[in-house]
Amino acid sequence: MVVNSVHWFRKCLRLHDNPALQEALNGADTVRCVYILDPWFAGAANVGINRWRFLLEALEDLDSSLKKLNSRLFVVRGQPTDVFPRLIKEWNVTRLTFEYDPEPYGKERDGAIIKMAQEFGVETVIRNSHTLFNLDRIIEMNNNSPPLTFKRFQTIVSRLELPRRPLPTITQQQMDTCRTDIAADHDKLYSIPSLEELGFRTRGLAAAVWRGGESEALDRLNKHLDKKVWVANLEHPRVNTCSLYASPTGLSPYLRFGCLSCRVLYYNLRELYMKLRKRSSPPLSLFGQLLWREFFYTAATNNPNFDHMQGNPICVQIPWDQNPEALAKWAEGRTGFPWIDAIMTQLRQEGWIHHLARHAVACFLTRGDLWLSWESGMKVFEELLLDADWSVNAGSWMWLSCSAFFQQFFHCYCPVGFGRRTDPTGDYIRRYVPVLKDYPTRYIYEPWNAPECVQKAANCLVGVHYPKPMINHAEGSRLNIERMKQVYQQLSHYRGLSLLASVPTIQEEAEPPMTDESQNGSGPAAPDSSSRPAPPPPACRPPPDAAAAAAPSCSFRHNVLRKGFSRKPRRSYRPRAARAGGPPPPPPPPRDEQRRDRRREQRVEEKMEQEDEEEEEEEEPEEHMEEEGEELRQ
Repeated sequence: MVVNSVHWFRKCLRLHDNPALQEALNGADTVRCVYILDPWFAGAANVGINRWRFLLEALEDLDSSLKKLNSRLFVVRGQPTDVFPRLIKEWNVTRLTFEYDPEPYGKERDGAIIKMAQEFGVETVIRNSHTLFNLDRIIEMNNNSPPLTFKRFQTIVSRLELPRRPLPTITQQQMDTCRTDIAADHDKLYSIPSLEELGFRTRGLAAAVWRGGESEALDRLNKHLDKKVWVANLEHPRVNTCSLYASPTGLSPYLRFGCLSCRVLYYNLRELYMKLRKRSSPPLSLFGQLLWREFFYTAATNNPNFDHMQGNPICVQIPWDQNPEALAKWAEGRTGFPWIDAIMTQLRQEGWIHHLARHAVACFLTRGDLWLSWESGMKVFEELLLDADWSVNAGSWMWLSCSAFFQQFFHCYCPVGFGRRTDPTGDYIRRYVPVLKDYPTRYIYEPWNAPECVQKAANCLVGVHYPKPMINHAEGSRLNIERMKQVYQQLSHYRGLSLLASVPTIQEEAEPPMTDESQNGSGPAAPDSSSRPAPPPPACRPPPDAAAAAAPSCSFRHNVLRKGFSRKPRRSYRPRAARAGGPPPPPPPPRDEQRRDRRREQRVEEKMEQEDEEEEEEEEPEEHMEEEGEELRQ
């Protein structure tokens, strides 16, 4: 019997570790490799030019690799359910292979394709290599429900066998056992479209910071492993200014499009660790980013409404505001906060931002300042982020907005202090918000506090050349914490409700004057295990024209539940015992003791901030948010 195979490329745009492609080659007489421009990606999804460019480059690289094996890539436009009946008849297809897609939309689409293939008498072969583990097995081991805390997920994964080892790259010898009929008009019928053909204007388009394709992915992997020598001592690099820029060793877009196999990355990290540490097995923390990816895939695989509030059983129904104007300012980098605006500008220009930068802008949009729905932010990321993955993107936004997975809403990122600590010199701001490039370092994160003479000298007047802050962060964050507290008080089935009574009120704190010298010393240390902890960021001062001039400083740390530490709110009223007629309260402690207590609390808060901003892999960007909260830290 003649076997005519068609392999359907989707998320695994590579020749290495592609078990479905291997199945297409086994015993086949002919093999054709097909990519369908699915309208779900091309039309229904809001996809920006950087994502399209990355995809087209990945397809071009794949076609180039197939050419070397005397084959080609057949790019067909249309719905898969419309395309395959025509191709099956035209090519007399007897076998169809493709990669398993764990996401709900993909499973529904593939179910329709399998049913259609059966009607035509076509064998379908499905293999998985896009995830490390069998997600259904994880759910089964958790009483047939997805684990909703990372700690629980890690516990289950630790009981599983190691992921299957990756398969080798397709070779010329394998391809020689079958043939691909290439027509003379192949480029006319099945060519890869250009950006112009897709309706994009490319005039003035900057060169790509991230070039798509398997070849680039494998080259980056080698560089990535060369820089991972720190795993020998489990040294965790600290975030600094360089971390904020796109790295030549970053891998997340390549994992998202399948240009790089997650199993190849997993085993390369594992073997490197074992070689350097001479141990039998590495800790799970070494694969943190890959495991977060698996965690969100598992949570989403059976939840078609995972990217929505309504109909999503794991999402807290928070009454977010509707403010299209505020959303547009955030998305376009016009908030008046240089740190936030620089991040959103980099995202729009390059298609990538550091994961801690993602934390900052996501918190600012949702529970931190603007109180807008995470769904709106998720859609912007879906358009602009190269590595935006449906499951990971939606899960990350629910995570940081405290809509699921994470309920410690007392923690809030300051849009001034957090940025200043990460990039104390302000070079990141100067690069992506060039209108502020001539501002002194002292004022570059708070240009509204600069005297008029300084603003004129920098040729940038706040309110004229650069917008005023769109919100008073200290007031907004305090109000939003109270809103979140009210929401969670109504949800008795959520963990941690007994701790709501200890939510601190924000107290006004004296703020020392900012100097250039203090800024130069406030940045995080370089990746060095011997470096001392960085001091906390300076307090965030509200704009001088704000209504509440005496608004509390946002330098106060809202996260009071870290590592069992609970900061008691200062009470300006009589204790409960005194109100009930009990014994009078003890006299206040001496001033020296109060100062010691404040210094002790400051050291604890400083340590918590270091843990927040510490990342395990400095140069590899990740889609997921940084793990926070006791239930996510192990």
